[in-house]
Amino acid sequence: MYALVDCNSFFCSVEKVFHPGLEGVPVCVLSSGDGCIVALTPEAKALGLRRGDPLFRVQHIVRAGGVRVFSGNMVLYAAMSRRVMQVLRRHIGAVETYSIDESFCDLRGLGSGEALVHFMHRVVDDVKRCTDIPVSAGIAPTKTLAKMASKFAKQYKGYRSVCLIDSEEKRLRALSLFPLDDVWGIGPRTYAALRAGGMDTALDFARQSGRWVRSRFALPVYRTWLELQGHPCIDTSEVARRGQICRSRSFGQMVNDVEHLSEAVARFATGCACSLRSEGSVAGSVTVFVSSNVYRTDLAQHQQADTATFQVPTADTLEIVRAALSVLRRMYRPGVWYKKAGVILSQVQAANPCQLNLFDPISRRPQRMALMRTIDALNGRFGLASVHTAIDMGKDSPWHARCDYRSPNYLTDLNDILRVRI
Repeated sequence: MYALVDCNSFFCSVEKVFHPGLEGVPVCVLSSGDGCIVALTPEAKALGLRRGDPLFRVQHIVRAGGVRVFSGNMVLYAAMSRRVMQVLRRHIGAVETYSIDESFCDLRGLGSGEALVHFMHRVVDDVKRCTDIPVSAGIAPTKTLAKMASKFAKQYKGYRSVCLIDSEEKRLRALSLFPLDDVWGIGPRTYAALRAGGMDTALDFARQSGRWVRSRFALPVYRTWLELQGHPCIDTSEVARRGQICRSRSFGQMVNDVEHLSEAVARFATGCACSLRSEGSVAGSVTVFVSSNVYRTDLAQHQQADTATFQVPTADTLEIVRAALSVLRRMYRPGVWYKKAGVILSQVQAANPCQLNLFDPISRRPQRMALMRTIDALNGRFGLASVHTAIDMGKDSPWHARCDYRSPNYLTDLNDILRVRI
C-alpha cells in the first residue's frame, strides 16, 4: 500500500504558523510581484476568491472580507516543507518527496486495514504537533488512487484526515465520485478527448478496455488507466523529473534598458541551472521570453520568445547564462518598457549517461561542473546568491518583484529569527 501525504493549503498554513490569531480568518498568498492569488484557505474561497485572481481586481472583496494577504516566500515554505518531511521519515522508512507539499510513502510492512488507518492517524497528528501544519493522507494500492484518496481525506471531515481505499467496493465508489479532469495523469488534451467520448468521472474512464486505451493514447495514459484498476506501475521518480524548468517574474517596476533586463534574465537562468544540478539533470536548450505590460495600451507593446540549443546538454550556469543573454539581445527592442521576463530550460534529461559531442565548445567540462558543485556548496552554506554572476547587482534593481506583504525568513535567517515577548 502507498500513502500520499498532502499538506492542506500549505502556503497559507505556513503563514498561519507564524501569525497567531488567523484560525478561521480568510488568508491568501500572492505570486511574485504581489500580482495574483496562488493559494488561499477555504474561508477565502467562501468569499468568492479563486486561485489565479489578480489582486487589483478583487481588492474590494479582500477589504470587505477582512482577508489577510501575504507575499509568497518560497524560502520559508521550503524550510517548513523539510521539517514536515523529517517528521514523516521518523515514522516511515520509505518517503519520497514529490513536491513542496506532497510526499509518497511506501507502507509495505506497516499493517493493513484499520491498523494502517490508525498508524497514519498517529503520523498526521505528529506532523501537526511538531510543525503545526495540517496534513491529509490517502492510502491505496497505487499512487494514483492514493492521490485520489488524499483529496477525499481533505474534503470530508468524517475521515479525520485519513482515507483508505483497500477494497473493490471502495475503489469503484471513489472512482464514481471523482471528476475525470482531476485525475493525476489526465492532462487537458487527454481530458478533452475523453470528454468528447462522453466520459465525466474516473469510473467512466476506468471502465474502458485496456486495448481501447492503448490504441488511442500514449503509454503514460495507459499507465494511469492501469493504476485506476489497482495495478501499481508508475515510477514517481520518472514522473517527478520535469520536462522543463522555468523561472519567470513580473517586475516590480517596468524596465526599458537592456542592462536591467539582462540582469533579470541572468538571475532566472542561474536559478534554472541550480535546479537542474539539484535533480542530477542537464538541459538541451534554453528559451527566453519577454513581455511588455499588456494593460498599458498607451505604451509600445512587445511579446516574444526565442530559443538556443546546446551542442552538449548542460547544467553549467555560465554556459546557460551566456546562451540566455545572447537570445535576449536578439529580441530586445529599445524604447519598449518590459514588465515580465523568464527563462525555460527544455529537453531535460538525466546527467548520466549523456551524449557527448566531438566539437564540444566547452573545454574541461568535468572541471567546470566541479566548479558548479563548489558554488552550490558555498551558496548552501552562506546563503542564496552569495556567489553569483557579475551581472547580478543584488536586490536594488527595479526589476525585483514587489513583496509588500512578505513574512520574514524565520527558519533560515538569524536576522529574521522569531521574537516572542512574554
